Amino acid sequence: MPIINDIFSLFNARRGTEIEYFRQNAGAVQEKQFRNLIDRAKSTVYGKQHDFESIRSVNAFKERVPVQDYEGLMPHIIRLRQGEKNLLWPGEIKWFAKSSGTTSAKSKFIPISREALNDCHYQGGRDTLVIYNQLIPDSNLFSGKTLTLGGSHQINSFSNDSVYGDLSAILIENLPFWTNFVRTPGREIALLDEWEKKLQLITETTIKENVTALAGVPSWFLVLLKNVLAYTGKKDLLEVWPNLELFIHGGVSFVPYRQQYQELIPSQSMHYLETYNASEGFFAIQDDFSSPGLLLMLDYGVFYEFMPLSELGNPYPKTYTIEETDTETDYALIISTNGGLWRYLIGDTVRFVSKKPYKIIITGRTKHFINAFGEELMIENAEKALQVACNATGAIIKEYTAAPVYMGSDAKGAHQWLIEFANHPDDFGKFTNHLDNALKEVNSDYEAKRYKDMTLVMPEVIIARDNLFFDWLKKKKKLGGQNKVPRLANNREYMDDLLKLNL
Repeated sequence: MPIINDIFSLFNARRGTEIEYFRQNAGAVQEKQFRNLIDRAKSTVYGKQHDFESIRSVNAFKERVPVQDYEGLMPHIIRLRQGEKNLLWPGEIKWFAKSSGTTSAKSKFIPISREALNDCHYQGGRDTLVIYNQLIPDSNLFSGKTLTLGGSHQINSFSNDSVYGDLSAILIENLPFWTNFVRTPGREIALLDEWEKKLQLITETTIKENVTALAGVPSWFLVLLKNVLAYTGKKDLLEVWPNLELFIHGGVSFVPYRQQYQELIPSQSMHYLETYNASEGFFAIQDDFSSPGLLLMLDYGVFYEFMPLSELGNPYPKTYTIEETDTETDYALIISTNGGLWRYLIGDTVRFVSKKPYKIIITGRTKHFINAFGEELMIENAEKALQVACNATGAIIKEYTAAPVYMGSDAKGAHQWLIEFANHPDDFGKFTNHLDNALKEVNSDYEAKRYKDMTLVMPEVIIARDNLFFDWLKKKKKLGGQNKVPRLANNREYMDDLLKLNL
């Protein structure tokens, strides 16, 4: 599409310069974001409550505004949903992104201001294409369409004053008309709330399109792509979409899925670009195919703080600005945004892998880890160890979760892994041994607890039946787009529930 290519080329050059600026001047850019946020919100109810007018420094901001999770902001958000204006952010908030995190039954409603929509969420989408174009300058991406797979909830009304839905539904509802020329499926299908019907309609309609890119969560996209192959009878996706060149993914780690995608799309010209976006904002984009880490996007109307995990639970936690961080520490991410989230503990943990520019990896969730015995097992550790075990035994993992087995009067503790395999390992005992040894390699606390079986004994691997995790999510009415299986839990709530279905 020549016109779109020309428009994008002009935008790409200007935006590329701006991105390069914050790569080199992170502290100054974040300071500007901070001052803009405080200035914009000083006349709001929340701003007056915390005297934003007189705040002159980040330290003063930290002293006056508490670190808080959703429950801390919920009374204000309820008032916003009822139509109150100028509360957390200037003006009226009409859109709320419904999010349940992973599988919590309690829904969160994240306020989406017009500024958050345009300057953060949409800017993140545009910058993903800018960065990809920098990496692959001879790309033919705009010769076709991007197949997107979002959430499965339509827009619903709280009242005459506000509406809610999955973030993807809000984004689709507000997209300019011209994006219909570069994305598929159409709005009516994309916003269907019945996952299985939606899956089939997407399959039937998009196989007729020239799809050059995919965008969505790897786990759910895999279900769609396998359905496409089953429907068409083709041996791989290049027979369906020969010009496919890019998968923009996020939401869950891509590590367990990479091999399956490479088998479905057997092309050296296929690229996989990771992004870090959530209902609360768009935060980071992979900008190098050859090295780990996502470039933290610093000019989206988001001010970042980083809290060492040792501070979790502290009512007055110590936090650091971006220039005060190091590359050795896992941090809980705290954000203040142009959507009216103030010192909001988003629930993700990150580690910096580079400080010039600032690049992060997502290491887990503040609530999704196993530390029943002092082993501090994070999702990053689990993903690395599972990959080692898979490589050694020819296995491919479809889904998994893990939980502690508590000590008894005559039994020591252990970790229990429930794994649904796409390809089973050639030797299950060997798989378990490799998993255990790899965990020792990547986690010294786990290694210490496993020493001579003093605290932890050998992990137990249970084979999940086919479609166990799909059936579990379906039972909980959480099929589609943004819903995720909890990888690690420090209790047995998820594990015991899943084991009841594993018959």
